[in-house]
Amino acid sequence: MGPVCAGRPCFAIRNPLVSQTKVAYRGRVQQTEPGLLDPRIAVRRSTLADGRELIYFDDADTTLPAERAIDARTLDPRPAIAEMRQDPLTGEWVSIAAARQNRVFLPPADADPLAPQTATNPSEIPSTYDVAVFENRSPSFGPDLADWPDSAEGATDAAASVLADVRAVGIGRRLPSHGRCEVVCFSPEHEGSFGTQSVSRARTVIEAWAHRTAALSALPGVQQVFPFENRGREIGVTLPHPHGQIYAYPYVTPRTERLLAAIDAYGPTLQADVLERERSGERVLLAAEHWTAYVPFAARWPVEVHLVPNRHVPDLAETTAEERDELSRVYLRLLRGVDRLYDTPTPYIAAWHQAPVHEHRDDVRLTMQLTSPRRAADRLKYLAGSEAAMGAWIGDVPPEAQAAALRTAIEGVEL
Repeated sequence: MGPVCAGRPCFAIRNPLVSQTKVAYRGRVQQTEPGLLDPRIAVRRSTLADGRELIYFDDADTTLPAERAIDARTLDPRPAIAEMRQDPLTGEWVSIAAARQNRVFLPPADADPLAPQTATNPSEIPSTYDVAVFENRSPSFGPDLADWPDSAEGATDAAASVLADVRAVGIGRRLPSHGRCEVVCFSPEHEGSFGTQSVSRARTVIEAWAHRTAALSALPGVQQVFPFENRGREIGVTLPHPHGQIYAYPYVTPRTERLLAAIDAYGPTLQADVLERERSGERVLLAAEHWTAYVPFAARWPVEVHLVPNRHVPDLAETTAEERDELSRVYLRLLRGVDRLYDTPTPYIAAWHQAPVHEHRDDVRLTMQLTSPRRAADRLKYLAGSEAAMGAWIGDVPPEAQAAALRTAIEGVEL
């Protein structure tokens, strides 16, 4: 019998140009992966030389062959898991991840660590690809996972117990930074962003986000899953390659804890009521069958947009195929509209806020929050004393003015 790859028979081919072994999958790709709804998007699993997981997602209209190279690099062992320390004045946890100091900083195109490997560039991804997801080499959380009961009932009890423990406040508290951090490459090209991708590629990335949300939510000890994209040097991006990240946290994040407190104070219909009010107001940017984008009533940033599903959905894994299809076009229109505000691309953080894995899933609605510090063509908003030190925000641009400018920009977008 020939070699077996991820449970499927395969055969090896030598490539003398790169001196790597390629793997070709025989037969139909099995669509039994978590969170997947589009059978045209193939999922192909591999492993990097140091044991990290690598997953390829092929576009529905891909032109790629069904073979993938094996990572033949010699890599150092993975760094030890980071340590979380609790700030007793706020109850928040800080992950001390010193290995991140060694990450790549603004490399030239021929040394791009997210480009497909070549004979002169031993990058992180052995083959060319449409979309690729892999475990971060210098993670803030992981690679170790928590000890967790095997049964569903035991896992539920363990999740509640762990949440109660991490929410308790003490002095000098330390815990391992269990969890996982992944990199999501939107394209093999050296430069770009989500907004520069095709509709087909956007749909593949959305499917990958849903897949990884489902898979990471099932990992032992994971309490919340957070996909996001940092775009632009002004945000702190160290790689111009079009990519995002996904964090799987061992706790419910502080921002979500504040949302839960607001829901407790208002009632479980908080986010539904906010959406109903916004959809009838003047700050709506896009109103589609399944999604609505608007500038929030109390926007903090010069550019701030919320994109939400019109029905209650806790996370991307719970969206329908129709919602994902529409999202691929709505999200691209939104991002390209943001880039039409000025003559140069606008830096932003696109943050997909999802419900906690083990609680409040009927209360917390999936929300993409895009924020940018750009307040004029050549000016940025910096968080100084009031915002940075006290968390007391001052808005520089009225939300209604933001919305008017963004609507005009979006109207000129053609996909």
